[in-house]
Amino acid sequence: MDQPIVWRPDEERASRTHTARFMARHGIATYDELYARSIDDPEWFWDAVVDYLGIPFTQPYRQVMDLSRGAPWARWFVGGQVNLSAACVDRWVESQGDLPAVIGEREDGESVAWTFSELREVVSRLAGGLARLGVQPGDAVGVFLPMSPEAIAAFLATARVGAVFIPIFSGYAAEAVANRLLDPRPRVLICADGFFRRGRLVEMKEVADAAVDIAGGGIDHVVVVRYAGRDDTPWTEGRDVAWADVLRSEPADALPVDSEHPVMIAYTSGTTGRPKGSVHVHGGFTVKIAQEGAFLTDVHPGDRLMWATDMGWIMGPWMTVAALANGATAVTYDGAPDHPGPDRLWEVAEKHRLTHLGLSPTLIRALQPHGADQARRHDLSSLRAFGSTGEPLNPDPWWWLFREVGGEQVPIVNISGGTEIAAVILGVNLLQGLKPSSLGGPSLGMAADVVDSQGRSVRGEVGELVLRAPWPGMTRGFWKEPERYLATYWERFEGVWVHGDWASIDEDGFWFLHGRSDDTLNIAGKRVGPAEIESAVVALDEVVMAAAIGVPDPVKGEAVVVYAVPSPDAVDDPTLADRVSEEIVRVLGKAFRPAAVHLVRDLPRTRSAKIMRRVVRALALGEDPGDLSSLENPESLSGIGRL
Repeated sequence: MDQPIVWRPDEERASRTHTARFMARHGIATYDELYARSIDDPEWFWDAVVDYLGIPFTQPYRQVMDLSRGAPWARWFVGGQVNLSAACVDRWVESQGDLPAVIGEREDGESVAWTFSELREVVSRLAGGLARLGVQPGDAVGVFLPMSPEAIAAFLATARVGAVFIPIFSGYAAEAVANRLLDPRPRVLICADGFFRRGRLVEMKEVADAAVDIAGGGIDHVVVVRYAGRDDTPWTEGRDVAWADVLRSEPADALPVDSEHPVMIAYTSGTTGRPKGSVHVHGGFTVKIAQEGAFLTDVHPGDRLMWATDMGWIMGPWMTVAALANGATAVTYDGAPDHPGPDRLWEVAEKHRLTHLGLSPTLIRALQPHGADQARRHDLSSLRAFGSTGEPLNPDPWWWLFREVGGEQVPIVNISGGTEIAAVILGVNLLQGLKPSSLGGPSLGMAADVVDSQGRSVRGEVGELVLRAPWPGMTRGFWKEPERYLATYWERFEGVWVHGDWASIDEDGFWFLHGRSDDTLNIAGKRVGPAEIESAVVALDEVVMAAAIGVPDPVKGEAVVVYAVPSPDAVDDPTLADRVSEEIVRVLGKAFRPAAVHLVRDLPRTRSAKIMRRVVRALALGEDPGDLSSLENPESLSGIGRL
């Protein structure tokens, strides 16, 4: 936290940002003044955002916010009608119909581009096809596709007919897919025959068929995209329908729906129990994410935004709306970011002239050992901003990306939120400038605070990240589990959302995250976030990634155990474990010397490259690791033995 501000936009760039233009429109002199007004008068702010971004409500809302049922059940843009699909596609056809709306890049280098006019044609015909297959407003549509233009089209077409989008991670096994089909019972499941990752075919249709069997019925049709071009795709006559045939349907207009009409159920994996289905709605989801794209990543018409993610994670839908609702191009990539070579991601950035590239901290750390020369081989001059989300971004990889790759000219828009948030709690606004590893501050309209165990605001120390007021993008509860929703977020402090992250604010007002509060280590009464220990470990050139966990200790109550992945040239270094231990002592003090350091080949990660500490800890202690369906690399589990 003892860091200076290392980057600010020049006057010209600052004046061109959406934030500065919005401030000028409303006669607001400073960013701090704007943030304060967005919290003190949220109804003014969100109404002004809708007006500034031109979100097309076909029927105007009569009330911005309704708290009559309490903060957990706030309603937004009451009485209005809107459709996410129209806000992302139709509104741009007249003004920029010939400009690219979606570009898809495959792992093998093949790419496709659809203009806004072409995207509307695909989306409207797919929507008409869904209606022809019996999908009605309020029905669910499961989408099990690789990150691709087809996945974006499926999201928008589902929204277009007023159905509920169920995004499913493309790497799930059949049981995990089935778990996301059980409660909403989609009428239609859209899947691919397969796709290639690291040069190997991922057979998605077989997984989809098995999932439908496990779910036990209720799915009338499976729409199959011949994405991999397989000749041996299994087929069930009378149930399976080719994507190409569905696109021959008559086009459907976007159905105006109530602002609070559900648009998506996004599932998140918990430590125990079933995945939680977070319900999101047309009005709040569209407005909040469009605002994030404009005011944080500063996306403008003509820009090109790509996030290294999957439609099954919240950043897939986020990228879609953040780009398209602001008239920019959404770029998808379906493969591994370092295949066939370690420069693959940078190659994609150059090829498609990306202006915004979003990464996870773990992905940044994974690319770092390959060296910045891999990035310098490519012309990255089009990049105006990096994005980062998923976990705290340690200082060393932050500096590497900012200095070595971006040449200290490309800001890192570090953001943090969650599936249930639907967007961002904390994020860097360009007008604030950058501090290494900082998340800047609360996003506009987000009444964030840091509190102690009694719910009292604290500064200069680590506390719980909370939200003291609702916001448009918040989940409308967990699907069919309202009590679980209230117990998860609202029961600790009355009227306050407790997010489950440790946070702190420095003397300049910049915010930092310190890991999940349920991951926090308590070593002899001294609390430390795992991210702080991991930052010390990955600062060593010989370590690629690390996970710090707490294990029971008869003296200290809890002791630190570190799992570290060595770089390729350090795998056989017999001194590395000891040097990891000494570096932790050097950075954090003797009290935090780890009880053990284990060198492993890999750590369990999600597709978005987030390290699953809870899984590491459970395996180390011989406990049930809970839901493993979101793992990208289940083979990593064999390397983590019981302590």
